[in-house]
Amino acid sequence: MKNQNVSLKQLSSCKRRTLSFVSIGFLAANAATFPSAASAFVQPIATSSKVSRMQQQRFIINTFPLKEEPNKHLLQTKLMSSTNGSDESNNNYPLEPKTYSQRWVQLAYLSILALLSDWICFSVAASPDSFEHAYPGASAANLIDIFLFTNVASCFFVTDVVTKFGLGKSIKGAAALMSVGCLMRSGIPDLSWLGGSEIVHAADIVQSVSQEVIEVLPDGISDLVDTSTLTEASRVAGLEPYGLLVLGTIFVGFAQPYFQCTPPMLSATWFASNERATATATALNFNQIGIAVAFLVGGSMANNEVGIHSYFGLITLLCAVTTIGTVLQFQEKPPSPPSKSEIEKLVRGEKEPPFLESVKKLFSTKGFSIPLAAFICSISITNIVGTFIDEVMERGGVTDQLGIDLAGAGFELAILVGGIVIGGYVDKTKQYKPVTLACLLATMFFVIPLGLTDHMIGNEPVLLVAALLGLGLACGPIQPINAELAVDVTYPSDETAVESVQQVGGNLVSALMVPVAEWALNQDYEFFKQIRPLDSDIRGDVLLLFTIAAVTLVYFTTFDAPLMRTEADDEEGDDDSVVVDVAAAAS
Repeated sequence: MKNQNVSLKQLSSCKRRTLSFVSIGFLAANAATFPSAASAFVQPIATSSKVSRMQQQRFIINTFPLKEEPNKHLLQTKLMSSTNGSDESNNNYPLEPKTYSQRWVQLAYLSILALLSDWICFSVAASPDSFEHAYPGASAANLIDIFLFTNVASCFFVTDVVTKFGLGKSIKGAAALMSVGCLMRSGIPDLSWLGGSEIVHAADIVQSVSQEVIEVLPDGISDLVDTSTLTEASRVAGLEPYGLLVLGTIFVGFAQPYFQCTPPMLSATWFASNERATATATALNFNQIGIAVAFLVGGSMANNEVGIHSYFGLITLLCAVTTIGTVLQFQEKPPSPPSKSEIEKLVRGEKEPPFLESVKKLFSTKGFSIPLAAFICSISITNIVGTFIDEVMERGGVTDQLGIDLAGAGFELAILVGGIVIGGYVDKTKQYKPVTLACLLATMFFVIPLGLTDHMIGNEPVLLVAALLGLGLACGPIQPINAELAVDVTYPSDETAVESVQQVGGNLVSALMVPVAEWALNQDYEFFKQIRPLDSDIRGDVLLLFTIAAVTLVYFTTFDAPLMRTEADDEEGDDDSVVVDVAAAAS
C-alpha cells in the first residue's frame, strides 16, 4: 500500500547536504537489516517520568527509500535549533503534521477517475432502447450487471495489490486498464474533428494495423472482434462487436474498485485530520456525478448507432487524457505525514496484513459492523432509487424523458453536495453518531413522498422532485461519513481493506435488493380508505426502503466504540511536533 515518490529536486537538494548527512545516508542504505520498515528510520528513546508515551522524543534518520524496499517512507525534516539549552539538541529535527497543495491534485484525479468509471458503467442506461436496437439480444441492464459483478470480484484483490505496489502505481495501472477497456468498447475514436491531416492519417494507420493484428489472432479471440455478428447499421456506424464490448466492460469493472476503495487511504495519507471526511466524501461520491453525466450526455448522444459510436469514442478520449495526466502527476505520498495519527502509525511500524486477515481483524473490532451497516443502507437506497428513477418520476407526474434525466442528475448531484457539506461539518466536530442518526431519520422522511399518492390531492411533481433532492442530500453523506468512522474505530487498520469490505457489502446487498425492489414496485398498499382527505396509497418499494433505513437507525443507536484515530490525533495536545535527534540515531 505504501510507496514513496521523490522528486528530482528533492534528491538534488539532499545530495548537496554536508558530510554528516552523507554518513547518515550510508546508515540508511543498510536499513534492510533492521527488523521492520518503520525501525529503519524510527527509534524511540527511553521514556522519562515527565513525558507520556505519545510525547516522548523519537530518533528518525533522514533517509531515502531503498529500491529493494519501496514501501519505506521518506521523512523530510528541517533543522531545529536548541530549545532546552542542551548542546546535544542542536541536532534535533521536528516532524510536524503538514499538508501540501499536491493533495488537491491527488483528490482531483481520483475523483475524476471515479466519475469516468461509473459513467462507463451506466453509459447506456439512459438510452436502453437504442442500445438494444444496435445490439439485438443484448440489454443495457445486463451490461451493467456484468460490470458490477466484476467490480465485486476485483474488490477482493485491491488491498493486496495496493499493499504490494503502492497507491500511486496501483491508481496509474488501474487508469491505464480502464483506458484499454474503453478502447475495446469504442474502437479507434474518430479524430477528424480535431483537424489536421496528420492526425487523421495516424488514426488510419492505427486502424489498418489493428485489422492486420486481428487477422492473425487465434479463433477464440478473433471471434470477439468478428464484425459479422453486428447488424448492418451497427457495422456501418463503426460499432465494435458485442463480445469486445463486454470484454472492455469487464476491464473497466475490474479497474473501478481502485478508485472506489482507496479514498479513505488517500485522505489519511494526504489530508489533515479536519479535512479527511470532506476529501473522502468528494472522492467516494464523485462517481454519482458520473451517473448523472451518463443520463445527460448519454441520453442526448446515444440515440442511434452512429450516436453510440461517437459517444463511446468521446468517453475513450476523456479517459485517455485523464490517464496521461494521472501517470504524470499522481504521486505516492507527501514528503511528511499530514496528521499526528499518521505519524504515530508510522512510528509503530504498522504493516498491512493480507486482505482476508484484515477482514477477520476488522469484524473482530468493536464498532466496525455498525458503520458497515450504515454504509450498506445508504448505498442500497441510492442504488435502488437510481435504478428505478424512471418509474419513480412517472408515478409522480414527471413523464418527459428530459425531465426524468434532469431529476436523476439532480439526485446524483445532491448526493455529492450533501457529502461535501455534511462531511465538512463532521471533519470539524467528529460527531459521527449524531450526524449519521440525523441523516438516517431524514432519509426515512424524504423517501416516503417518492411512492405516496394522496387520492384527494393527486400527483405533485414539485413535491416529488423536492423529496428526491432531499433524499440525495440526506442519504448520500452516510457513505463517506461511515467510511471514515470505520477507519477511525479500527485504527491503525488498512484503510483500503476497510473500504473494500464496505464496497463488497454494499454492492452485494444492492444486487440482492434490486430484484426485491422490482417486485415491490408493483405492490400498492392503501391506507385510510374511509377517510377521504387521508385516503392514499404507497408503493411497496418505498416501504422497503423506509424499513431498511428504520432498521439501520435502530441498530446505529447502539454504537459506542472509541474513536481510536481521533484519540491518536488529540493525544499529544497542542504540541504538533515530533522531535528527531539525528546525531543520537547515528551513534
